[in-house]
Amino acid sequence: MIFNKDIVIVGQQAWDIKIGSNCKDLAVEFSKNHRVLYVDPPLDRITKIKSRHSPKVKKQLDVIYNKRLELNKVGENLWVLLPNVMIESINWIMFPPFFSFFNKLNNKKFSSAIKEAISELEFADFLLFNDSDIFRSFFLKELLQPLLSIYYSRDNIIATKYWKRHGVRIEPKLIAKSDFCFTNSLFLQEYCSKYNTRSYYVAQGFDMEMFSEGRTEEPEQIKAIKRPIVGYIGALITSRLDETIIEILEEDLRGESMVLIGPQDESFKKSILHSKSNIIFIDTLPPCDLASYIKSFDVCINPQVLNPFTIGNYPRKIDEYLALGKPVVATKTKAMELFKDYVSLAETSDEFRDLVVEALTSDASSLSKKRKDFAYSHTWTNVVDNMFQILRKEYETDEP
Repeated sequence: MIFNKDIVIVGQQAWDIKIGSNCKDLAVEFSKNHRVLYVDPPLDRITKIKSRHSPKVKKQLDVIYNKRLELNKVGENLWVLLPNVMIESINWIMFPPFFSFFNKLNNKKFSSAIKEAISELEFADFLLFNDSDIFRSFFLKELLQPLLSIYYSRDNIIATKYWKRHGVRIEPKLIAKSDFCFTNSLFLQEYCSKYNTRSYYVAQGFDMEMFSEGRTEEPEQIKAIKRPIVGYIGALITSRLDETIIEILEEDLRGESMVLIGPQDESFKKSILHSKSNIIFIDTLPPCDLASYIKSFDVCINPQVLNPFTIGNYPRKIDEYLALGKPVVATKTKAMELFKDYVSLAETSDEFRDLVVEALTSDASSLSKKRKDFAYSHTWTNVVDNMFQILRKEYETDEP
């Protein structure tokens, strides 16, 4: 029954995204046993205007104007659809009834492109998996008529400025009408349960092969940096990272270096941290290089700022740190409670600094294997197995 169905995935991220993506990882895992259609977000009018010279937008416009089906096979059972429709940019509309009217028109356009691909692939009685695409996919359950609709919550996105305006009203409705809601953190599971009793925490995965011991030669860029090294890998965004913690660390780590790796937002680029001589910034790295840099760190950190957006998020970088056996210091949040036996959790800036100093001077190598074993239990295979065990419990209890 459920285990033989095709899967249609919609979400916020395009297949060619350059950073780690839960949605893409899940699509690959699903495709091991199911046929999967991964749908890129459709082009919207504002993006067409602002990014009209980008190769991606030019390709999307070519697909739209020529009304062709851009359906590419990227794996044994995995196809990616570039929708041949353009939707209107409507988030600026303040009056909810007007927004809902135009949003339904956008959904109809979007669904028409998906239906064409579904027909081409001969999908029937499929599962619809929605990766937090609140607006464009709000009406897809009604328009596509899937066998089951699943909402996947991996971030508290309505805490962000863009999604907050209409999301606080719309996301609860989408959660409520979905057949199931799966989450990657206990915080989000509690949130979704307010609107749908079929809300389940299914854990989080990471790329075990990428973060293995066998691919970790020390990078030339690191060899010239003074040791020991306190390191962070991930987006350098002021709404996510606590600059105060980093600044306090820098003041006390006069004999050590701090390496911060990842893309920076405009605010972080102007940070006083750039004037600190023992903080080294490295731009975005190819995913295949991340393990070698993490392996070169003596202590890994995740100094999150506490706000409604970050407090419930599962930071997959923690698994990546632990998979290489590294001592980790992180901000204490609801989502981080899962890691409390393997990660040092801090509630204040001063405590964060003290825990980093302690980790630099007294890390027990005997803990390395325990960290790795814990991280390796967080596989995408386990996540998908959790999902289908829940579906089986709900729908296949009478199966012989």
